Amino acid sequence: MAARLHLWAYADVVIPGAHRGAERSRPLRADAERNRERIVSAAARLFAEQGLSVPLEDVARAAGVGVATLYRRFPTRTDLAIAAFERNMTSYEDAVDKALSNPHAWDAFRDLVYDICALQASDPGLRALLTTAFPASSVIEQRAAEAVAKLGHVIARAQQDGMLRPDIGVGDVVVMLLANTGVLEATREHAPGAWRRFAALMVDSFRAGVHDALPPPTPAEELRSSIAMLTGDTLRIESLPATEPTESRSDLD
Repeated sequence: MAARLHLWAYADVVIPGAHRGAERSRPLRADAERNRERIVSAAARLFAEQGLSVPLEDVARAAGVGVATLYRRFPTRTDLAIAAFERNMTSYEDAVDKALSNPHAWDAFRDLVYDICALQASDPGLRALLTTAFPASSVIEQRAAEAVAKLGHVIARAQQDGMLRPDIGVGDVVVMLLANTGVLEATREHAPGAWRRFAALMVDSFRAGVHDALPPPTPAEELRSSIAMLTGDTLRIESLPATEPTESRSDLD
C-alpha cells in the first residue's frame, strides 16, 4: 500500500498522545464556546488563504486568543484542520446528495459539476478541502470517502443512461476540479467569472458522443504526488476508488 500523506508531517505542532476531538468531550462555557468558534473561523480563513502550514500563532492572533487557549481547544494541527473544514464538507455532501436525488442522470452529473465549481468560487475553504488529506480514522475523511463513493454513483448513472462518456471516472472529475482551482486563482482579481465558461467546456467534454479515445487514466498515486508538489500541503486523493475506469473502445468505431 502506498504511503499516506497526512497532517502529521507538521510534527513541530503535534502533541504526542493528544486525543483528537478532546476539545468537545464536555460542554463548553459560553465564553469558551465563543473562543472556539473564533479559532475555527480564523483557521478556516487562514488555511484557505495560506495553506495548512500557516503558523498556529497566526491563527491564535487572528482569533484574538492566546496560543495556550488554542492548544487547549485543539491539541494538534490535525484537530484544528478537521474542525475548520467540517463545515465545508457539509456543503460538498449537500451538492452530491442533491445530484443523487435528481431523477435525470445527465442533469444530475452536469449540475453537480457546476455546483461544486460554484462552491469553489465562493468558498476558498472548499477549494482547500478538496485537495487536503486527513487521517483515515478522522470523521471528515470518512465523510469525504462517502461523498466520493456517491460521486461514483452519479457518474455510473449517467454512463448507464448513455449520456456520459464510458471512459470517465472519479479521478477525471478530481483533476477537473484541481484545474478549476487554478483558473480561480489566476482570474480572481480581473476575471472572477471565467470559471463558468471553463466548467461548461469541461462538462461538454464529458458528454457521450464522437470522441477520440482518451489516454489511460492517471493512477491515483500519481495524482497524490502531483498535488503534493502543487500545494505543498497534504492530500485527500486516497479517497479515490482503488480501481480505475476500464478502457472503452473509441466512439469513432
